[in-house]
Amino acid sequence: MSKQLILALSKGRILDETLPLLADAGITPAEDLGKSRKLLFDTNLADVKLVVIRATDVPTYVQLGAADLGVAGKDVLLEHGAEGLYEPLDLDIARCRLMTAGITGQAPGRARRRVATKFVNVARRYYAEQGIQAEVIKLYGAMELAPLMNLADEIVDIVDTGNTLRANGMEPRELIANISTRLVVNKASMTMKHARIKPLLARLDEAVRKRAASHEGASN
Repeated sequence: MSKQLILALSKGRILDETLPLLADAGITPAEDLGKSRKLLFDTNLADVKLVVIRATDVPTYVQLGAADLGVAGKDVLLEHGAEGLYEPLDLDIARCRLMTAGITGQAPGRARRRVATKFVNVARRYYAEQGIQAEVIKLYGAMELAPLMNLADEIVDIVDTGNTLRANGMEPRELIANISTRLVVNKASMTMKHARIKPLLARLDEAVRKRAASHEGASN
């Protein structure tokens, strides 16, 4: 096994919030990720490379050993499953909620519901645990449209401010999980590259703690 560490990063908002944490932990890209069409990047550390991919692909890359470590939202990890992964650190960024939602004031049927979501596995588990028979419809975006077009009774989706729901005459209902971004590690890499990964985890943990302390101080 190569001694090089590959760290898989999620594109988008998570990437923007991850890079400062990595910098605080002593890892900086050798070039501006936002201005390059490359996907694999060198860093200031000769033995650490970054790969920037879709958030939904991060668990697969780490699980199958193409990357040693990865950064992904808990929502993605819940949907994908965590077999072959360690989840040693909550990075405490990109916080939001995974919730059910529906048209404001319209109580859903108790026995059976049609549910639109991209979190198919999460939704099936959740409704089964509630004793509700759910027909789950997979969509890739614009979830709010499904109840409005009578395609579904409810949706399962990420809720941040709730503004998009309200703008479409909908309301959040039940909380499924509080979501934040996690660092995951391939189990084989954790064993074979432990001496290299352990100090990196320690520095990232310290960066997360300092960030939390500074935010707490700013709010007081």
